[in-house]
Amino acid sequence: MSFLRNRMGTILVVVIGLALFAFIAGEVVQYGKSFFSGDQTTVGEISGEKIKYDAFNARLDQNTKQYQQQFGQSLTPQLTSYVQNITWNQYLSQIIFKKEVDKIGVVVGADETRSMISGTNPDPEVARNFTNPQTGQLDRAQLNQFLNNMQNTPASDPMRAQWAEFVAGRIEAKKMEKYLAIVHNGLYVNSLEANDDYEAKNKLANFKYVTLSYASLPDNKVTVSDDDFQAYYDEHKASFKNAQELRSFQYVSFNASPSKEDTAAIKKQADKLAADFKASTNDSLFVQINAVDNANKAGLAFQRKGQLDPAIDSIMFNAPKGFVYGPYVSNGSYKVSKLVDERVGPDSVKSRHILINPATEGGLPKAQAKADSIKKVIEAGKPFADMAKMYSSDKGSAEKGGELGTFGRGAMVPAFEDAVFNGKTGDLKVITTQFGVHIIQIEDQKGSSKVVKVATVDRPLQASSQTQSVAFSKAQTFLSAATGGNFDAQAKKEGLEVKTAPDVNGLAGSLPGLDNAREVVKWVFKADNGDIADKAFTVGNQYIVPRVTEIKPEGILPLAAVKKQIEPAVRNIVKAKQLTEKLQAAANGATSIDQVGQKAGAPVVPIQNIVFANPVLPGIAQENKLIGSIFGSQPNKVSKVIEGAQGVYVYLVDGFVNPAPLTNSVREKQQIGQAILQRADNQIFDALKDKANVKDYRAKFL
Repeated sequence: MSFLRNRMGTILVVVIGLALFAFIAGEVVQYGKSFFSGDQTTVGEISGEKIKYDAFNARLDQNTKQYQQQFGQSLTPQLTSYVQNITWNQYLSQIIFKKEVDKIGVVVGADETRSMISGTNPDPEVARNFTNPQTGQLDRAQLNQFLNNMQNTPASDPMRAQWAEFVAGRIEAKKMEKYLAIVHNGLYVNSLEANDDYEAKNKLANFKYVTLSYASLPDNKVTVSDDDFQAYYDEHKASFKNAQELRSFQYVSFNASPSKEDTAAIKKQADKLAADFKASTNDSLFVQINAVDNANKAGLAFQRKGQLDPAIDSIMFNAPKGFVYGPYVSNGSYKVSKLVDERVGPDSVKSRHILINPATEGGLPKAQAKADSIKKVIEAGKPFADMAKMYSSDKGSAEKGGELGTFGRGAMVPAFEDAVFNGKTGDLKVITTQFGVHIIQIEDQKGSSKVVKVATVDRPLQASSQTQSVAFSKAQTFLSAATGGNFDAQAKKEGLEVKTAPDVNGLAGSLPGLDNAREVVKWVFKADNGDIADKAFTVGNQYIVPRVTEIKPEGILPLAAVKKQIEPAVRNIVKAKQLTEKLQAAANGATSIDQVGQKAGAPVVPIQNIVFANPVLPGIAQENKLIGSIFGSQPNKVSKVIEGAQGVYVYLVDGFVNPAPLTNSVREKQQIGQAILQRADNQIFDALKDKANVKDYRAKFL
């Protein structure tokens, strides 16, 4: 079943897939130190344990297949990066938590394991995989039957190994659950904390303030010294910790997109294709010969409204059979579509099957003969479920008596879909697909709507060799003239825009404006600062010439690396000194906030109903220092100058409105406790990860 479905996996796929987020056993070895240190077999190091590339890649392949089976789509560069990160996080969780669990002696005993698998309240993953799709409840009979079959399955059978792996994963997950419960039990909220939180959310402050904003003092009126930068850097050094190495590069691009002439030539080809398609009498063969996109060659299947390309969806459902539409542009191609057939059919089908694998039967003819024999036995009264368990090579569905559940159009490969949607309830059929020979039984059909079968051929909008050659020649000309020192000047001379890709991580697969830039990023992380590539990289319809401009190593970044980043904040600190003197002079001797405003030449702004828990000054921004100071002040007293985030302030508190006393702190404690628990697991993992001294070498492999 797993290889028939486009989106839905079987129990075995779930067992070995992404659902076991951190606990599928992986092969781990000792290894490596720096970003590109070590040999060519290690992809990373976690808590002193080093991960072999072969083991990592095997798990990555497994996760990739699981993703494709569940979602029925090929991986884009973004999705590839996503699955790579999931795989890496599996290793992180597995190793980090296993060490902590082993350290404190957390165990799961044999009785507890049995209870997790077959007890009255089994593990959620077990229950999920043995849930009856009709009732939504655990199918206890199916679970027990599966467990009995496992006991009689030879140890060498891959399915038994997969089940053992699944159980081991649930045991490790249970250990982690216990570990986190121990930590959670140490988290609590006392009555004083509950009362403080209640007041922070409900006590109201009414005040007036005068401000001189930093924006009111022009940048050219202040001088920022090296000592100012150093002082700010020293005070905030912890915030400049770089979790991973980052690199920046600049690049110029040479457009190799299809020219007007290229587009016109492709349109001419598509016009001829449309004429030939109209005359075709064998649409399936025509598609196989003329379609470029493999998705169009995959086979013709009936589709309901909403499943077709939006460009033709409404058109084809209102067109006569044989209607040809196009050429039209969709997803970077000129396309021509033909309405091959239409009918009214069911919306969903429930069916089951038995799969015979030709490879194990000595060829397709023998597999077909065996399928015919099985069909006759079933027609003679032998239960379909028994025959599925005995003969089906699709082990996932075999354990369920061949059941595939209820599915809609688009869930199965075309040949299989045609058989179950075009038949009637009770039909028993033998068909052949790319996966083998199937004995299919249609158990039920639901719904009724119009469906159409549309054939599509295409001509991608691609640049001609001449267009590509011109762009490549321009890139080579630039390469021959540019050096690390004249990159910008040479680009300006040739009228090229220099673009920047800042703070790129070593695993980036796509960047703004560069959808598939993996090869560029790999080069950037092997080059030295200032290097220019010795070749032009092909990225989509562009040729890219990059130059490394900055390397930010892992760890605390030096002042030079963050100087530009912190310059606005440092400048504001210098401005604050000047503006504080001016505002303090206005406040000296003043008996009211109005006098301060008059002397400072700034308006007095009244503010009502501010709470400590939301320190936002209306119309300004978040001003933590100012609001915190206000809640620690006495009413009717002009304050000293406060240096805030957006300017300097003097205020006067009119008064506070206290909330009703908190008579029962239970609810408040629960709310705070829930918020703490929601953050706890991620914070625990982050803390353990920092302690684990993680070394990530993936960038040199992926």
